[in-house]
Amino acid sequence: MRIPGATALQVLQHPVAFLLRILKGFQKNQGLLLAGAVAYYALLSIVPFLILAVIALSHLVDQGELLGTLGRYLEWLVPSQSSALVSDLALFLKNRAVIGVILLVTMLFFSSLAFSVLEKSMSVIFSHRQSTQKRHFLISALLPYCLMFFLAASLLVVTVVSVSLKAMALLSVDFLIWQWSLSGLSRVLLYLLGLGAETIILSAIFYFVPVGRTALPHALIGGFFTASAWEGIRHLLVWYFTTLSSASVVYGSLTTAVIALFSMEIVATLLLLGAQVISEYEQLDQNLAEKLP
Repeated sequence: MRIPGATALQVLQHPVAFLLRILKGFQKNQGLLLAGAVAYYALLSIVPFLILAVIALSHLVDQGELLGTLGRYLEWLVPSQSSALVSDLALFLKNRAVIGVILLVTMLFFSSLAFSVLEKSMSVIFSHRQSTQKRHFLISALLPYCLMFFLAASLLVVTVVSVSLKAMALLSVDFLIWQWSLSGLSRVLLYLLGLGAETIILSAIFYFVPVGRTALPHALIGGFFTASAWEGIRHLLVWYFTTLSSASVVYGSLTTAVIALFSMEIVATLLLLGAQVISEYEQLDQNLAEKLP
């Protein structure tokens, strides 16, 4: 008979052993190599995806608000370099001609590369599932575009909510002779909005991308772990790049690309490490189930 919570109890009783198991599994699966591939294709895909997203969503909301939201939350992905990316994006949108069919297909192809590589990387980490679970090739072919649509929809929602929160900053609460501005509350809510959106997106990746179905609680824990770990590292990177780094002297015009690739390498490593945590937990759960009568 299977005991509910037995796996979680074992992990809590032997956290160091579980951590070592995660690190050994990550090394065995060549996690850093996989993270490098994901980061490279993410860098290759991010600009085409942003161009497509802004062009599509600008029919629904103001393009300036979209670029402002992108500038605010791209800072979470590429610390200290979001303004350069948004400037290049705005310049393209300002001078663009009508996008032809060939250019559109090219953009869609490059935008889907990162998701395809991520799926293949996840399949390595969750290889224990493939013996019993398979995915139809059409699902694998369509999944990157579904995730692109999900990210674009998330950008739309975040933009609309951000506009409302920024409007809140102009308001104040009056009570007798006292007056409190809502600008501080607005900043806090904008931050929580970004953190919440980041956690949901990461959880969705853990839930949908691997072959087989990840338990929703496991996906949420993985998403929260990855988002929290990246938040701590991101603040260190912002401090480093703005105070100590000489990257602009060493790399010159390549600084933005180098920092973006470095940041995405860390994000991809944390993402795959979170997947490794879920994978090891599932395997431990299976081992315990097999031992029970």
